[in-house]
Amino acid sequence: MCTYVDVHILQTVPPSNLNRDDAGTPKQATYGGVKRARVSSQAWKRATRTAFAGLVDPATLGTRTKKISALLAEQIVARGGLAPDAAVRIATSVLAELDIKPGKKAAETAYLLFFGRPQLERLIDLVEADLPRLAGLDDAALAEAVKGVSVRETLGAGHPIDVALFGRMVADLPGLNVEAATQVAHALSTHATEVEFDYYTAVDDENPKEDTGAGMIGTVEFQSATLYRFATVGLHQLVDNLGGDVEAAVDALRVFLTAFTTSMPTGHENSFAHRTTPSLLTVTLRADQPVNLVSAFEQPIRANGHGVLAGSIDQLANELASTTDLWGLRPELVVSTYRTPDTADRATTLATALGAPVPFGQVVDTVTAAARDRLTTTAR
Repeated sequence: MCTYVDVHILQTVPPSNLNRDDAGTPKQATYGGVKRARVSSQAWKRATRTAFAGLVDPATLGTRTKKISALLAEQIVARGGLAPDAAVRIATSVLAELDIKPGKKAAETAYLLFFGRPQLERLIDLVEADLPRLAGLDDAALAEAVKGVSVRETLGAGHPIDVALFGRMVADLPGLNVEAATQVAHALSTHATEVEFDYYTAVDDENPKEDTGAGMIGTVEFQSATLYRFATVGLHQLVDNLGGDVEAAVDALRVFLTAFTTSMPTGHENSFAHRTTPSLLTVTLRADQPVNLVSAFEQPIRANGHGVLAGSIDQLANELASTTDLWGLRPELVVSTYRTPDTADRATTLATALGAPVPFGQVVDTVTAAARDRLTTTAR
């Protein structure tokens, strides 16, 4: 049975350039007939994965790299005490079974491969006892000796939570593909935005006082926005990716909710110090389908002298209610974090659609507990 956890976030960011294109311009998209600020899904997924390392042991996570052969060789040196050249030969021979296209640089693959560090350790376990003998073989004998090493099986099972959540595609070897349990939308501003320019100068500290010219001048583009962010986690797929382990899936969900909510892309962060916290987080548990509520902002929010955040929150609440009333897409659980409104009428309206506001930690606890109950019930 399918179960989805939808995550809706409204977050206001000051002048910033979180995610830029090849010309250095903040990314944008046209939606509702106007230009919007945009942060790509890849940028926020990268920020989320990076944040995982502060929540769980980094050694249990995955890495996405072209350097799997070099990493394997490093571990062979550490575990087997072999010379680097011998370790490289063994690593290259062991991984030859994957038959992945080589990259332009020696000992690199043509594209990034996403795998778990523990999977690499288990791969070394398969050959560790035989490393001294393997190091003494010529290339042909070495290739024959490692043919029985189950490389594909090792990399195809026991996935870390980041691989289980975000999936993996291996063009040359579809058998190693992992269906992503998580989808992340491009973040969009709830209102129209314009890109602005900051003209800056830098003074040469060693110039004499009479030299008033700048040591460097330049421009950087930026924009500010209230962003709508959305992600959904298919719990059924997450459990499957983690080998049927319900508790591992619940733990992964907790890590994802925490990391996705609190992470920020780092583009130009030293120039703008743009890190903020969300103004609203709403998480729903669904048994029907994921529901992205971005249509709440197809008609852009207008400030009207009062900012855009309050109107964005109201529109999100209205859209959630509408998807329930009009389309029958009724979540089994709705739990939210937001500041209590100033007026009683607005507080009642928001609480009806989003639930009464609770602290962030309570949102995570409530959602993970409900996910555990549902997964345990459906597994019976």
